[in-house]
Amino acid sequence: MEIVAKGQQRATIRNIPNLLTVLRIFSIPLIIFFLTSPGPLASFLAALVFGIASLTDLLDGYLARQQKAETAIGKLLDPMADKLLILSGMIMLIPLDRIPAWMVVLIIGREVAITGLRGIASAEGEVIAASRLGKAKMIFQSLSLGGLMLHYEYFGINFHILGTILLWIALIITLWSGIDYFWKFYQGVMKKE
Repeated sequence: MEIVAKGQQRATIRNIPNLLTVLRIFSIPLIIFFLTSPGPLASFLAALVFGIASLTDLLDGYLARQQKAETAIGKLLDPMADKLLILSGMIMLIPLDRIPAWMVVLIIGREVAITGLRGIASAEGEVIAASRLGKAKMIFQSLSLGGLMLHYEYFGINFHILGTILLWIALIITLWSGIDYFWKFYQGVMKKE
């Protein structure tokens, strides 16, 4: 009976939402490859792959809820894939002078701090759920990186300027959501002590 249960669990791991999450992770080397080749075509291709990968984040969550196919591995891989996609894109844009390094340091610092905070809360039996601010952060980070990867002017739109404006909005939301997580941690864990 236990062997069947394990087999059923393995079968649920192999579902479309988890496959989309894994594809998002595997898209990262392709984005990095395109960003190491400067020029309008490589920038366009990097932005295209990044955009498709970002859309899979929306799709995998939707499908997991609709199909009731949420798995423990999916809950682990999905946020990890998001962070890897966003942070690797940001890091690759630094030497191209498309994103200030100090902004990337602040965003990475926030991600590390919140991951640590969630770990501490979990050890205390508390769960700090993702907030709407966290979702808005991801959307603005993705939009800004898409613009900064495109970089050049298309259809009369300077995508570098557009990406930079969106990045400032993303940075504000990123820091604000970080403060919100710390407040939730304080309310849930620290006040118990």
